[in-house]
Amino acid sequence: MLSALGLALGLLLARAAYLQLVATDYLQAQGSARYQRVNHIAATRGMIRDRKGEPLAVSTPVDSVWGHPPTLLGDGHSWDRLAGLLGTDSKRLMQLVRDNGDKEFLYLKRHLSPSAAGRVMDLKIRGIEIEREYRRYYPAGPVFGQLLGFTNIDERGQEGLELAFDKTLTGVPGRRRVLRDRVGHVVEQGDEIQPALPGADLYISLDARIQYLAYQQLLVAQKQNRARGASLVAIDARSGEILAMVNVPGFNPNNRLDRVDGKYRNRAVTDVFEPGSTIKPFTVATALQTKLVGPDSRVETAPGTLHIGKHTISDTKDYGLLTVSRVLIKSSNVGAAKIALQLPEHKLVGVLENSGFGRTTGVNFPGEVTGHLPQRKHWREIERATLSFGYGLSSTVLQLARAYTIFATDGRLLPVSLQRVSTPPAGKRVFEAKVVRQVRNMLEQAASEHGTARLAKIPRYRVAGKTGTVHKLVNGQYAEDRYLSIFAGFAPVSDPRLVIVVMVDDPRNKAYYGGEVAAPVFSKVMSGALRLLNVAPDQPTVPLKQAAYEGVLVR
Repeated sequence: MLSALGLALGLLLARAAYLQLVATDYLQAQGSARYQRVNHIAATRGMIRDRKGEPLAVSTPVDSVWGHPPTLLGDGHSWDRLAGLLGTDSKRLMQLVRDNGDKEFLYLKRHLSPSAAGRVMDLKIRGIEIEREYRRYYPAGPVFGQLLGFTNIDERGQEGLELAFDKTLTGVPGRRRVLRDRVGHVVEQGDEIQPALPGADLYISLDARIQYLAYQQLLVAQKQNRARGASLVAIDARSGEILAMVNVPGFNPNNRLDRVDGKYRNRAVTDVFEPGSTIKPFTVATALQTKLVGPDSRVETAPGTLHIGKHTISDTKDYGLLTVSRVLIKSSNVGAAKIALQLPEHKLVGVLENSGFGRTTGVNFPGEVTGHLPQRKHWREIERATLSFGYGLSSTVLQLARAYTIFATDGRLLPVSLQRVSTPPAGKRVFEAKVVRQVRNMLEQAASEHGTARLAKIPRYRVAGKTGTVHKLVNGQYAEDRYLSIFAGFAPVSDPRLVIVVMVDDPRNKAYYGGEVAAPVFSKVMSGALRLLNVAPDQPTVPLKQAAYEGVLVR
């Protein structure tokens, strides 16, 4: 018996020595496989900031509650209390756990506030754990909604700038070894294998102050005119930086129920429209550059109509004999058509193409469209005539605003950007500087008491611009009583700093002309923006003698 016991003891010692000295690595690996795990360390997504550093999109810490289904099904805890804290029904929660009873990991509720997750953990239910994550928050709400877009629950960009710059903003998750018990609770934190690397911050070109101002004015205009919607784009005429891009109705990216296509679409770059009379400056500039006409050349517009085949082009009234300058100032369709018909067949469409119509602007915004600029071997007279006053082509608000940088930069089309620009671009020359200065003078008169946009004026600043009033296309036909009201302009005229385009969709009050609906929005936004940018006024003051003569009280 002693021999047997001694043999057994020897075998045990031999087995212990084998396990401790020979099979150590294997057994430790097996133990690690059962209890040691590698946890991901969440990486913070980079912030989106405006040009001055104002935060527009930030990631806030949240906790997600997860469970170990086999343990939860085996415990006799209260499902009602747990379901109440998770904001769900107890029966639905029980069914979710039962349906995933063979899994080791199951999210019960994602993105709870840390305090709410703490109350769940206070229940001390076996098989329940929390995991730190991050949720995207947008401080400005709907003001920047369509521009910024949004992320999904895993913080990956889905729309807008969040999607366009997803790689830049997304961080690299870290990894850490942890020791878990059989129900998944972390009992020991191990070594950090790889640290989490936060995403890079994105500084965009927009100025939050101008964006807020534009959003407020568009809301007022939409309400006053009972309009379907409105869009505005403001561009720095020196650098091509986009300082504001606004749409109403707005979209609140903080509200997941608001994420329907009609709301989150950035209509300033995804929706097209016929730009109407805002194209007339390009028609006049083309004619001046070809030297077919001069600013004082005369164009007969009487009796206010022009018949081309079976088609009739008409003005709002009979303007009679006009100079080329007055054609633009009074926005005569007949005059513009007659000027265009003097041009070589493909000249105007070539200029419009060089002005950026029919192609994307290069900002690489998701969903941006090219618009439509027809290309034909042979143009009918009616097609050339209607193109001269903005029918037969389509544009986005951003394309039109970019095209107007030509008149603010002595003839150069600027590349536009949604990111800050350190070195002002040279741009691409479209018109001679002399021609642009002539057209700029006409556009300044168009925004005066003698033109169609007197409501675009700004006290102490010289303003230039052009109105547009376009019949809407409804089911492929032009609706007689539905319009788009447009104004495109820039200021100050002596040294243009800002280009702004306003488009109001379907105003349903009595007023619908661009000079009545869109021009006042331009005036208020431009006035506030110039002051925010500390741009000095350029309107000459009234001389003392003249002021006294006109009955102005002079102190």
